[in-house]
Amino acid sequence: MKGSPFLGILDPIIVEDPAEFLFGGALPREHADRIWTWMTRDVAPDMVTLDGPNATDAAAFDAMMPALMTRVRDVLEISKDSFEDGRRLRLQLGGDETYERLPVALNALRQRALLEKARAFGRATNATTDENALMGALQAMPLQDQAAMALLMQATMGQVANPNKLMAAVVRIAGAPSEAAVTRAGFAPLVDALLAHAQNQLFHLSPMGAFADIDLTCRALDRFHRLARAVNGYVEINRTGRWAQVLAGLTKAVSGRIEPKLREIMPDLNQAMRRRESGDRVDADRMLSAINGIYLLATVRECRDSLALNAAFEQIWNQVGQALEVHINRNLEAIKANANDAVSAERLEAGIKMAELRFNQEYADVLRRARDAAGRRTPSGG
Repeated sequence: MKGSPFLGILDPIIVEDPAEFLFGGALPREHADRIWTWMTRDVAPDMVTLDGPNATDAAAFDAMMPALMTRVRDVLEISKDSFEDGRRLRLQLGGDETYERLPVALNALRQRALLEKARAFGRATNATTDENALMGALQAMPLQDQAAMALLMQATMGQVANPNKLMAAVVRIAGAPSEAAVTRAGFAPLVDALLAHAQNQLFHLSPMGAFADIDLTCRALDRFHRLARAVNGYVEINRTGRWAQVLAGLTKAVSGRIEPKLREIMPDLNQAMRRRESGDRVDADRMLSAINGIYLLATVRECRDSLALNAAFEQIWNQVGQALEVHINRNLEAIKANANDAVSAERLEAGIKMAELRFNQEYADVLRRARDAAGRRTPSGG
């Protein structure tokens, strides 16, 4: 059974695939898995046991770290002695890309005690309202050691609910909001960590089928927006620099994941709410897809400043509003004609729920009163 690489010790800096853009403090899971396999298979098979009753746990792994790192150092030294040894090492690691990420993993193992402290700092920022204290804590970071700073910021940002708070403090420390000032102050790794975590949301936006976890999708989209806004909203980015390139690439990638799902909302809504000619019933799967689509649409509305979806969003937002009014009125009329029409009542209830997301709670309450009144009404005779 495959477990977490490094027995979970490096989880604070591991990011999910795909990882198009690489950052100094982030270790893509694919590379983490390959490096861990290399360590346990080729470097220390006699030290680390992954299966069985005597499997190595995190505490035992931590205790053996000095000896393990000495062995890794010896292997790396040997690989420098000849082209063939270097080639063999790269093959064992699965390629040049993983070899290039090896220093990140090794540095993180050396700094492992600080990773959990960085996570604790990230959690603490969520409760603090003292910007001066926050500035002091940031200035106490190892700003002269950018490699260590990258790891600590990566671990920190995974726990930070409001990245704006950190960026506001960083800009005050830097004395100016420019990219150059933030970099000179030593906080480029913090911005890199924001971007790395923003990219990490792509993993959660991948499952977009009918039974995708819509809450997870919407949370990932909201998280991406918060992280991207913390960069765009506080730093005057050099439009020809790497941060601008990364943001543009991530915006395009996230928008590309979301737009196809937006295009499905209207067909799902119409098919879920439309009465069938014979054997009328509510298609539960289709209705779930329709409701999920409206949840996503409402989230996109809140996050659209960080997306490249304005034209598609405006069109679908307006179409959904018009379609909901039509479908709700039709089902209201059906209930007025037959108060025992359970199928129309179920569709109406779902329509009101979607209207609350698309419009507001006040409008939904008006519709609920209209529904209740329609259910009490007796059709007049002809």
